[in-house]
Amino acid sequence: MNTRNAIILATCFVLLGSGWAIDLKPWERGVLAKPHMSVEPDPLQRTIREQVVTSKESSSGGFSVVGGGCGCN
Repeated sequence: MNTRNAIILATCFVLLGSGWAIDLKPWERGVLAKPHMSVEPDPLQRTIREQVVTSKESSSGGFSVVGGGCGCN
C-alpha cells in the first residue's frame, strides 16, 4: 500500500508540474495583459481608495497594513 501511495503522489506532482512549463508566444502575451485579466480590474481606483483610507485612518499602507489610526469614531 505504501508503494501505491508513493506512485500516486509522484503522478500528482508530475501532472501539476507539467502545467507550469508553458511557453507563451509574443502575440499571446497581449491577450493575457488585457485589463479584464488582471487581479485588480482598476488599479487607479484601488490607489485612490487606499489613499482615502490612509488619510482618514492616519496610518501608512492602506489595505496592506492592519491597525493604526487615532481610534476615535
